[in-house]
Amino acid sequence: MIRVLVAEDQSAVRAGLVLILRSAPDIEVVGEAADGEQAVAMARELRPDLVLMDVQMPRLDGVAATRQVVAEDLADVLVLTTFDLDEYVFGALRAGASGFLLKNTEARDLIEAVRTVARGEGLISPAVTRRLIAEFAAPARPVRRENAPDPAILDSLTRREREVLACVGEGLSNAEIAGRLSMAEATVKTHVSRLLGKLDLRSRVQAAVLAQELGV
Repeated sequence: MIRVLVAEDQSAVRAGLVLILRSAPDIEVVGEAADGEQAVAMARELRPDLVLMDVQMPRLDGVAATRQVVAEDLADVLVLTTFDLDEYVFGALRAGASGFLLKNTEARDLIEAVRTVARGEGLISPAVTRRLIAEFAAPARPVRRENAPDPAILDSLTRREREVLACVGEGLSNAEIAGRLSMAEATVKTHVSRLLGKLDLRSRVQAAVLAQELGV
């Protein structure tokens, strides 16, 4: 069972998300939070596998809440957004969110997104991911200038790991990377796991943003 905590301040939206998730036989909703502070407190108490986290919430926004949940290694975080392409979304990814989801996502896609993150693959929708990465990692955007990563951090990667990182930066799935680089999908997973460890990153989304920022 995938244990999920739903954090959403709008009660009607939260109820709808819970209803959808509970329709899946392999997903258990273990708690509901109405704001960011409550989300963090409940994550500490319940230790879910995943927190479905809204970005815009009272008391503590979803970005700050995500940062705390990830820093304490309480759960993976799947961020909910209306996809306004604001810096809150980028901030959530940089804070360690494992992925993001549109609020108008179809029920079956919401369920599959939760399963995807639970499997450790953070790029939920490659098309949407590429759009987000392109928007926020573009050189013209000032947001990437403040804490620009040092290219030297890539020195620890092998040539193959750099190739895999470049593919992750394009928003490719493990299967797509395997096809492009002519390797087994299991080998791709191993490379992704190793490069995340070497770069001290928590999710594929963070790796994708980093790859874009460094022009890998």
